Amino acid sequence: GVAVAHGAFAMHCRTTADLYEMAPGSRELLFISFSFDGAHERLWTNLTVGACIVLRDDALWSPEHTLAVLRRERCTRAGFPPVYLQELAVFAAWRGEASGLDLCSFGGEAMPRAGLELVARAIGARILINGYGPTETVVTPLVWKTSATQAFACPGPFAPIGRAVGARTALLLDTDLNPVPDGVTAELFVGGYGLARGYLGQPALTAERFL
Repeated sequence: GVAVAHGAFAMHCRTTADLYEMAPGSRELLFISFSFDGAHERLWTNLTVGACIVLRDDALWSPEHTLAVLRRERCTRAGFPPVYLQELAVFAAWRGEASGLDLCSFGGEAMPRAGLELVARAIGARILINGYGPTETVVTPLVWKTSATQAFACPGPFAPIGRAVGARTALLLDTDLNPVPDGVTAELFVGGYGLARGYLGQPALTAERFL
């Protein structure tokens, strides 16, 4: 279990609301499972700005059903796992119907460039966001935000994980914890206020991971 403090999570929600351009008129389909910390980010951040949440049931939704709900409920925002989002984009392209979303986010695994380009073409969202991070760093400490048109200029084989958001730092360090120059493979260290307290009941593991 990861012990996340209220203050760090509140900071994250405030920062996320700005990044996702949330407002009282926003309508988000809460598609991600509640067992995933990203779902709590989506739920509480929307509620803090007075936005509307569209809840889904426990059934396994086909891309056809999801697209229909997005359009019927006039959703402006939604977040999906990359694999599912790509399937949704394939169906939307085949049907010739955009989702109606203004902003579409994804995370939890890498989004390949081909999938990113398909999503940019078929989903019809103005903004695309890739969120990255383990629960230890409070949901998504790094975010890559781009317009749908700029997504086609993705520089690598996968969507970037972006930059640190909120009261956080993100450093690429070698095995001796020294910063490395550009282009050198290294370990990502996330720090700052947006960190968990540690692992519940596991002080040794906390000391090892939280330097």
